[in-house]
Amino acid sequence: MRVLLAGATGAIGRPLTRALIRGGHEVLALARTDGSAAAVRALGAEPVRADALDRDGLLRALDGLAADAVIHQLTALKRPKRTLTADDPGNVLRARGTANLLEAAGALGAGRFLTQSLVLGYGYHDHGDRFVTEEDPFGVRGGGVADHVITGLLEAEGRLFSAGHVAGTALRYGVFYGPGTWFDPTPGSRATPVPMGGGGVVPWVHVEDAAEATVAALTRGRAGEAYNIADDRPSHWGELAAARGGRRLLLPGWALRLMVPYLGALMLDTRLRVSHAKATRELGWTPRYPDHRAGMRAG
Repeated sequence: MRVLLAGATGAIGRPLTRALIRGGHEVLALARTDGSAAAVRALGAEPVRADALDRDGLLRALDGLAADAVIHQLTALKRPKRTLTADDPGNVLRARGTANLLEAAGALGAGRFLTQSLVLGYGYHDHGDRFVTEEDPFGVRGGGVADHVITGLLEAEGRLFSAGHVAGTALRYGVFYGPGTWFDPTPGSRATPVPMGGGGVVPWVHVEDAAEATVAALTRGRAGEAYNIADDRPSHWGELAAARGGRRLLLPGWALRLMVPYLGALMLDTRLRVSHAKATRELGWTPRYPDHRAGMRAG
């Protein structure tokens, strides 16, 4: 396929671009700057100079081009802010970015659209020991600061599934780890604060595994469906910090909540396990790295 990829230079975008090209696909990648365009070329893709949040500029840049599919992987994985609001950069990318890219898909004649979602949309609370599936309620708000994230995920998936001109699939990823993420095993990368005692349990996925699942979904994902993309073994935040090696920043739970309330909801309140059985069954995907220990050793 010929694919327009938004987010090609991000933590998942880089391995995804390489995986798409390995799979025989041609990649057009949005690039806002000269530096991004150079990075896209180095990955083997063709840059398209445009900003996904600039609707008119995006459509001008795509004029005369065609593609079979659009993949939305734009993220805002910066250091977490003290507070979250409805106009948080991540939510803007999920709302306006999705709307603009859906319009771009129509202009390109693309019949497929994949979007990045998150398993955290199942809710920032204790789900117990059972494994959550795609049949469970999604978009469960709890009345806290994390509701802004859940609203953004719901809006992105809702826009996609209600679009009549594309076959849309949502990929609900676990928490990313690996190069370019909060949990980057590269020597010298910055430490991420984690709670003393390890914190809550969440699903994880190595960015390379996430990329391979996305390539599989491009040809096998069903329209109107969501897929959980996570490894086999959920684990608490402290385990990832320890497996990463090097410097660790451990904080008491009360301090974490005070400094960044969202991290309190994410790292302390959330206990979530998800099943990737549907992705394995329908996409033919299983994680290369069954848990973070294998993934961190891979570097």
